[in-house]
Amino acid sequence: MKAHLKANGMAMKQGTIIDATIIAAPSSTKNEKRERDPEMHQTCKGKQWHFGMKVHIGVDSESGLIHSVETTAANVHDLTPAADLLNGEETVLYADAGYQGIEKRPDMQGRGIGFRVAMRPGKRRALPDTPEGRVDDLIETAKAHFRAKVEHPFRVIKRQFGFQKTRLRGMLKNRCKVNVLAGLSNLFMARHELLCKT
Repeated sequence: MKAHLKANGMAMKQGTIIDATIIAAPSSTKNEKRERDPEMHQTCKGKQWHFGMKVHIGVDSESGLIHSVETTAANVHDLTPAADLLNGEETVLYADAGYQGIEKRPDMQGRGIGFRVAMRPGKRRALPDTPEGRVDDLIETAKAHFRAKVEHPFRVIKRQFGFQKTRLRGMLKNRCKVNVLAGLSNLFMARHELLCKT
């Protein structure tokens, strides 16, 4: 698929945006083994508990297409698989406030990447109403503009393909399904460009 996109002028460029989303899993124990999926876990997000898995993606900052995918249990921190979401050619990395401190991690050292990580919401709200504070706020708005592209593949995977809750047990099966959905999401988002070139 990557080769097909590259042949049609949609190769991955120098910027990557990373993010993660939670996919719910059945929490019921009304099954044959009388237990929840042992590979899924719960996590708290926005004062609400979720049981399931996380899908972590790396997206090209120009085209908005997925180039890297990782799956983990929901309780794994977003930073843990971050290095695996890079394509190795990026010079800039965009991420939300959950990735604060990514530049200090050993697996990110010596890569020559400029990190554009969002400021924590509380810190941004506390910016002073001064010229410097307004400039910082404009910078955060620009970062958010770039980061918005990472939400499009998640929308396609969850809405167009209906993968908001997994019915499969085990991380291996879910990883295979997520990889297929990531490829289909790329084709869906690039369908107009691909059709124009055929």
